[in-house]
Amino acid sequence: MSIVKFNQTPVQKSLGSFFDEFFNELPSVATREWNSNWSFPPVNIHETADAYHLELSVPGRSKEDFKVNIENGLLTISFEKKEETKNEDYKTVRREFTYRSFKRSFNLDERIDAEKIQAKYENGLLKLHLPKKEETKEAAKQITIS
Repeated sequence: MSIVKFNQTPVQKSLGSFFDEFFNELPSVATREWNSNWSFPPVNIHETADAYHLELSVPGRSKEDFKVNIENGLLTISFEKKEETKNEDYKTVRREFTYRSFKRSFNLDERIDAEKIQAKYENGLLKLHLPKKEETKEAAKQITIS
């Protein structure tokens, strides 16, 4: 047996029961905390010579549930949570999966070709390819010296 203090008062518990209690409570506490603190999915943004690449971590969803819009130089990615139908024969005992609605917006740089943006959803990642505009290269010009 070991003595654990709770609010400065000694509480006698076996070490095993302390860890059992801690780890049995952890998933529900961590899930509850994560759900209340995060209202949008994390995103990675990468840049290559010819494009920007956005990756949103959004597992467990369907590609039909996403909306990707561009308006006034603003790229907006959203997901609307669909209401589930209740089934009396199927009772959920514990729910840790949550699919909250979200909306994320990004300002588009003037170097991005908005007409050629592509999106695909695979393996829980929503991937957007934002190609850069081709720079207009001026033709070489010979200047005569007078």
